[in-house]
Amino acid sequence: MIDTFFSSGTLDTPAAFLASFLIGLAFGVALERAGFGSSKRLAGIFYFRDMAVMKVMFTAVIVAMLGVSYAKAFGWVTTDNVYFLHTLYAAQIVGGLIFGVGFVMGGWCPGTAAVGVASGKIDALLFLAGAVGGSILYNEAYPIMAPLTANDRGVVFGFESLGVSEAAFAFAFTLIAVGCFWGAEVIERRRTGSAGYLNSRFLTVFSAVLVVGAFGLFAARPRQPVAPAATAQESALLTGLQAGADHIGPEDLADRLLGGDASLLPVDIRTPEEFAQFHIRSAVNIPVADLPAALAPHKNRGLIVLYSNGMTHPAQARDSLARLGFGNVYLLTDGLAGFLDACLKPVSLRGEPVPPVQAAKIRAWRAFFLSAPAPAAAPVAAIAAESLSAEVETGWLAQRFGSPNVKIIDLRPQPEYNGGHVPGALSLNIESLRGCVGGLPSMLLPANLLAAHFSLMGLRPEDAIIVIWGDKIQDATLFGMACERLGHRRYAVLRGGFVKWQSEKRPLDTGLPVVTPTSYPAPEAPDAFTVSAREVLAAMSQAGTVILDVRPADYYTGRKRDEARGGHVPGAINRPFSDDVVKAEAYSLLKPTQELAAVYANLIPAKDSPVIIHCRTGHQASQTYFLLTRLLGYTRVRWYDAGWTEWAARSELPVSSETPVPEAAK
Repeated sequence: MIDTFFSSGTLDTPAAFLASFLIGLAFGVALERAGFGSSKRLAGIFYFRDMAVMKVMFTAVIVAMLGVSYAKAFGWVTTDNVYFLHTLYAAQIVGGLIFGVGFVMGGWCPGTAAVGVASGKIDALLFLAGAVGGSILYNEAYPIMAPLTANDRGVVFGFESLGVSEAAFAFAFTLIAVGCFWGAEVIERRRTGSAGYLNSRFLTVFSAVLVVGAFGLFAARPRQPVAPAATAQESALLTGLQAGADHIGPEDLADRLLGGDASLLPVDIRTPEEFAQFHIRSAVNIPVADLPAALAPHKNRGLIVLYSNGMTHPAQARDSLARLGFGNVYLLTDGLAGFLDACLKPVSLRGEPVPPVQAAKIRAWRAFFLSAPAPAAAPVAAIAAESLSAEVETGWLAQRFGSPNVKIIDLRPQPEYNGGHVPGALSLNIESLRGCVGGLPSMLLPANLLAAHFSLMGLRPEDAIIVIWGDKIQDATLFGMACERLGHRRYAVLRGGFVKWQSEKRPLDTGLPVVTPTSYPAPEAPDAFTVSAREVLAAMSQAGTVILDVRPADYYTGRKRDEARGGHVPGAINRPFSDDVVKAEAYSLLKPTQELAAVYANLIPAKDSPVIIHCRTGHQASQTYFLLTRLLGYTRVRWYDAGWTEWAARSELPVSSETPVPEAAK
């Protein structure tokens, strides 16, 4: 049995596109060779001067009909894995009349117009543009046209509607086509005085081949495909189905989620729009096509529960995953509709009396699944006790969906966030954490304002905050500076950012998470890592202090400038922040720790040497601060937030263009 692109649901794959392209190219060449690159010749059929259109199209129809019929007879295909147009008599009659009038007037149809465009015909280009415009007009006027499509009779085969066998219909239709071939030659001779194939050997042989081919269908008997022997894996799957080991009831699921069962992963395979309207609490939204890749970290770990509005699509997805080796995928009995009816329908609306114990459970379920999730009274022990790396992998995050102590911050622009984000992630514009402080622009806000911001996002001191960035790693590290100012050390950057997450086809969501505001405490004392221009000036004369300028080299030397003056702080050494980043596939990463350690060992004498880092506004410098303190273990690193913006504007502060030699390299 041939598994077609249509039957396997792979019409949107590169292989299907390539096959379509090659078939279309061959079809276009055939049409061009048949003379379909001329509108005059195409229109000739309506004046009985040139019958090429009829002969070519009849040939295509007969060959396709015989090919499909023989493929069915040999058991290669069935009608289920070949696409057939539905029968819409009213729409097809009206559309055919409009199409015919356009063909008579212009001499082109959409397909032949494409051939004409390839041949350089201007009128074909105009006709093709008109066809596109007409399609748009039809789309806009569809409510008016809709009644024409109301009587959908499904797929109707001619032999079924006439009450004859498929072989008889094919034979009769072939005889009609052969008669039309000969008749077209006679008409052309009478109208033009010549006919290229009338009484020719080619037409005689060609007609005989078609007739014999059609007659052969009487002898062909459709073969039933032999089912292959079930594999051990499929046998186990069928045994599980018989025992009901692939379902979980709504009440059981509700009880386990209410009890905080961390081994459960509910997966909603509906559309993002449906998911955003309502979904089971802690569920993630994953398109069916992305299930194998997105669920790979959960393969045979815990319990995956698939659900949709009903059970058909989850059952199909469950079977596919089982064949890929997933032995822990279950279905939600009766789907979301059953869950709503069994667990969330109010007691007062039920048709039969509900026992008091069951009524209490229903009220508890409704309170849990229909209200905003409340913050946990205490950290989940496993997460709270877990040490948090400076960078976390996508797999680490995927395994912690639903944990009340893991908060995700997405720093991409809001339109990108709205289009799809990691489930549960909060959207934050990184610039909302900066402002004008003491006349200095783009400064990280004071601790009390940052704490208020964290409170509005529902963040707590015990939370593990995972920061997701889009194009710039320094966006995530600048958020890290806000955490550092508040003394919140339990934050980490998602390695590879959103691009890596998306490239791995991990779950995405378009809903906005429910947030319960908190009262995040603000430290009273100023942080110990931010320095002022006065402190940088004093450090210039202190032996052993390293001032790192992480701006691009041209700005460091003064060849380029975007502030009042060009150059750098006297004695500062240059290590552009971009030199610490490497491009991996479609996303960026910080370079390997060992490589960075070797580089900075040549710039900074020791891990406890005093270091001051700056750029123009503190943004790029936050990346270097992060890797020195969180990845490489330097202990006395400070951050000049105001950076070159302030230093260049204050004329009393010295500026240099000389490049000093690092102390560690001497």
